[in-house]
Amino acid sequence: MKYILIFLFGYASLFAQNKIQLKDGDLIFQDMDCGPLCDAIEAVTEGYNGHDFSHMGMVYHRNDTLFIIEAAGNAVRLSTLEKFSKNTKKPMYVGRLKKQYRKLINPAIAFSLKQMGVPYDDEYVYDNGSYYCSELIYDAFKEANNGKPFFELFPMTYKQPGTNGFFPAWVDYYKQIGKPIPEGQPGCNPGGISTSDKIEIVGKI
Repeated sequence: MKYILIFLFGYASLFAQNKIQLKDGDLIFQDMDCGPLCDAIEAVTEGYNGHDFSHMGMVYHRNDTLFIIEAAGNAVRLSTLEKFSKNTKKPMYVGRLKKQYRKLINPAIAFSLKQMGVPYDDEYVYDNGSYYCSELIYDAFKEANNGKPFFELFPMTYKQPGTNGFFPAWVDYYKQIGKPIPEGQPGCNPGGISTSDKIEIVGKI
């Protein structure tokens, strides 16, 4: 009986750890199932604890409804958690700003809400009047931090690791949209932000 109780207590504890109460400003990272392009994004940047992340959004509560602010589809938008979750069949990881930075959450959300309808950045080029998912989060917290970078930008690469050749998926993609591959230009991605020392991963959903 003692061992059964220990087992049940341990199981209950594990279940409790997975029940995360999402808060405004939480960042949700996901391994989005979008084929070769997502695979290419994940191949060049390692996320938290080696996990692959190709999309992210920020939690925002309006009245009694929980939304995810995301740059996805055609524009910056609000999605329900249910809709956001349909991008993947894998667990999503939740990042929370460390206590000393949480004063930035409200202004970051306010900035993001003002970007509703801004077109999705199909070129993945920073500061071109449109947004991809992590770029929106980067700018939101930069604005909240009085214009000073909060997360980091890095030279972006579209090449296969260990080679000098571009991923075929990126070659086809940029040919299709008629734009040059922005190799080496500054940018960010979900994997990089998930490893920032300004947040802590508090669990998964």
